[in-house]
Amino acid sequence: MSPDTVAVHGGRDDLGEAHVPPIDLSTTYRTPDLPAATASIDAMADGQPPMGSSVYQRLHNPTVDRFERALAQMEGTACSVSYASGMAAVTAALLAAKMVGNHVVAVRPLYGGTDHLLQCGLLGLEVSWATPDTVADHIREDTSLVICETPANPTLQLVDIRAVVAAAGDVAVMVDSTFATPVLQRPADHGAAIVLHSGTKFLGGHGDVMAGVLATDDVWGARLRQVRILTGGNLHPMAAYTLHRGLQTLPIRVRAAQANARALAERLASHPAVAGVRYPTMPGCDPHHLLGRQLKGPGTMIAVDLLGGYEAARGVMAAVGLFTPAVSLGSTDSLIQHPAGLTHRIVGEDAQAEGQIGEGLLRLSVGLEDVDDLWSDLDQALALAEPMAAK
Repeated sequence: MSPDTVAVHGGRDDLGEAHVPPIDLSTTYRTPDLPAATASIDAMADGQPPMGSSVYQRLHNPTVDRFERALAQMEGTACSVSYASGMAAVTAALLAAKMVGNHVVAVRPLYGGTDHLLQCGLLGLEVSWATPDTVADHIREDTSLVICETPANPTLQLVDIRAVVAAAGDVAVMVDSTFATPVLQRPADHGAAIVLHSGTKFLGGHGDVMAGVLATDDVWGARLRQVRILTGGNLHPMAAYTLHRGLQTLPIRVRAAQANARALAERLASHPAVAGVRYPTMPGCDPHHLLGRQLKGPGTMIAVDLLGGYEAARGVMAAVGLFTPAVSLGSTDSLIQHPAGLTHRIVGEDAQAEGQIGEGLLRLSVGLEDVDDLWSDLDQALALAEPMAAK
């Protein structure tokens, strides 16, 4: 079926007579048949689905399961495993990787929280930082995972997933595909073993739910469920219901916001206060010609470098009225934020420099408002940056 059809109907094969998926909020489940419940516990402890009773919400929940099955169908993977936040999902993936080996290779730029988690040493993993072209040079016998993000946060750098997978060899590759969503990119089709989404962003789509999800095969799925059972980073059933509902409109929302973003990127590129626009359709932003081959569309995110540097960026953040100055992305309304001062502040100056995250960089998450209204707001805010650019 078409991805648009899967978005509407995925994860609904068990509804019976119900038209809308129900919400199961129970924290515990009846276990009158003790041997059967024990068998179910054993199965879930091995990372498998329950054999009958869910026993306890930390082990399994039907509402969460429906969302996971729907997301896996959209990504074209055997399963998906969800968590209470995107960072909980990243942490689970790294803990699952420790079951295989103690070394990971990471390609910058990454989301600031992921970068910081890898740097801080909390999980006891050894990390080698690579570029897409040097991944093969860092692979070792104990390497368990290669991590990359495309389009990358916040610069929209595009990574050739097939090339990274080839360079990784037998090592699993995890791709953070949050910016693209399953509508525009399916990393598993290009060889990725794990696909990461911050469900807080486009999957929920309305800025009112927090979640993370990993789409993968059955082997990694079992490991990830084991980590979830042990650490308790479960997605709440109400959040799962909201996410499952959000998937129904995901294709429409992404394409409408993408049309707005494309128009804004073109207008921003000719603005006198702008040094450069990073967007997949802009010159030099797609050197490997991935648009149309790996990425179905340029997406809804724009990175803008201002000539006036930090002061210009600060001025624009303070002057916008329709754009909301706030972190996060993928909502129906448009957001604007300063990566060096906010989402990527914790990664340190060296990592910011390596990721080309400058003081004049702003990240825009374009929403569903009228594009001319959005441009009027940006244009009046950028007018304050023009004098700073002239200095």
